[in-house]
Amino acid sequence: MFEVLKKEGRARRGVFTCAHGTAQTPVFMNVGTQAAIKGALSARDLETIGCQIELSNTYHLHVRPGDDVVKALGGLHKFMDWHGPILTDSGGFQVFSLAALRNIKEEGVTFACHVDGRRIFMGPEESMRIQSHLGSDIAMAFDECVENPSPYEYVKQSCERTYRWLERCIAEHERCNAAPDCVNPHQMLFGINQGGTYPDLRIWHMKEIAKLPCDGFAIGGLAVGEETQVMYDIIDAVEPHMPQDKPRYLMGVGTPSNIIEGVARGVDFFDCVMPARNARHGKLYTWAGTVNIKNEKYKLDNTPIDPTCDCPTCQSFSKGYLRHLFKADEMLAMRLAVLHNLHFYNELMVRIRAALDEGCYADFRAEYSVKLEQRL
Repeated sequence: MFEVLKKEGRARRGVFTCAHGTAQTPVFMNVGTQAAIKGALSARDLETIGCQIELSNTYHLHVRPGDDVVKALGGLHKFMDWHGPILTDSGGFQVFSLAALRNIKEEGVTFACHVDGRRIFMGPEESMRIQSHLGSDIAMAFDECVENPSPYEYVKQSCERTYRWLERCIAEHERCNAAPDCVNPHQMLFGINQGGTYPDLRIWHMKEIAKLPCDGFAIGGLAVGEETQVMYDIIDAVEPHMPQDKPRYLMGVGTPSNIIEGVARGVDFFDCVMPARNARHGKLYTWAGTVNIKNEKYKLDNTPIDPTCDCPTCQSFSKGYLRHLFKADEMLAMRLAVLHNLHFYNELMVRIRAALDEGCYADFRAEYSVKLEQRL
């Protein structure tokens, strides 16, 4: 399932295998929340720009079109015509981020749907059943994501409850995989570490969930308001207690620099809506820093976004044309920009893996961790 091929410091170069293929790690998962990349990209586009793993959202697909609909149409792979690995998150973060009114109890969470206001209940069993219907390769455990900072005693109680929820997730996940009509009987389950910004709670929780039979482990509940250095400090605290032979996933992170720093701290999997979201607003990534394509200075610029980039956008279109599309509110602007940014992130991972292969990741980190944050 997962093999660490080599290490440089804590950074790991590996390979992950599941029912729908293999991914080289470290890997960035391209986020298709509702079985689509925002910005009008299809599964074929994902193949073109080097995506290895696609990520979709349990909560959103449960709301629309309904996980029963996806199951009836053959599961998520067939539904969106993507043939590679898929990870589905559990819905826990959406309960935290979207539900204005929510009631968290031991059984699960009752909350108001962000679309139509109807009351929805989701607990560990419901999340596992929904993800089983979707047929993803990796299901994420149902957890509670707390706001940072939150009171210590509440975070402690939340950690304990999230542990109990994980035990229930494991039992229900095994039952779903054994069902005769299971879409993907080889679906894996990753547990999620929580604990807010309290290192002692994070370490306790990681030690406890590492004892359970999960296929991988994620660090959740970060990049939700805390300082970047606090996030790095939490990763530093948790990583020594994560199993060496299983994938590590830093959820919802982040900038190119965050990813470079996360890899240096032993993380294998990343995801974030940032590259596509920024693209839709005209912020584009290059190997010299970021570009705001809407700036007046690009009006007559006949060069590509990044002359070193071989994405479909840079191969065919100029900064001047892309700026015009944004100013004219053309849908093509978002599509071309998202193509570029996601290609950049996937290429970033290619270069990270190459640096690890060559034993020069420290040099790569020193050159690019700060540079890629610069605004041009």
